[in-house]
Amino acid sequence: MEAGRIAAGSSRAERLDPFSLPVRFEAADEAADECRRVIDLHRERVVVRRSVRGMRMALNLPVAGFRGVAIRLVGKPHQPPSAISVMLEHADPALSLPLFSSDANDEIVVEWQAWGRVLGLPLLVRENDGSLREPFARIGAVRIEAPTWRRRRRSAIARRRPSIRMRRRAAKLPVDPAIHRGEREIIARN
Repeated sequence: MEAGRIAAGSSRAERLDPFSLPVRFEAADEAADECRRVIDLHRERVVVRRSVRGMRMALNLPVAGFRGVAIRLVGKPHQPPSAISVMLEHADPALSLPLFSSDANDEIVVEWQAWGRVLGLPLLVRENDGSLREPFARIGAVRIEAPTWRRRRRSAIARRRPSIRMRRRAAKLPVDPAIHRGEREIIARN
């Protein structure tokens, strides 16, 4: 796909394919003259084009400048959500971009994880108070999970390792060990 063409089916910004970047799409923008903006999304940068009070502008932002890929519930306050969307979140809420939106929640997690993996950004969840948090613990870019118990009997490397180590018991020292004092050491020599 060419970077200058608007992607087919993405003019409503309901579904973008994370594996066919770069992509150009339109999104709603309340501050713009025509209430729309054109976005060029690449793996390393985002270009937002819009017109405000007759002045055309293009914002060139690095993808690393965004906070992460977040799941957001869409709807009116004090009512059940009408849709779920995946957003590319920025510190400035006016620069947050919609990547996926659906009223069914069966594929939202797949899209959320795919966008996070392709863009190399952390996965975020929006709380009820509007704050963003990471649902998984991380150290740098590595996600931390609880260790899992490994079954040795049916694992791929079970036949390569000796099982005698599993049968050994730790040695127990006697309560009162034997101490030898005042004895001569006998050394056998040839």
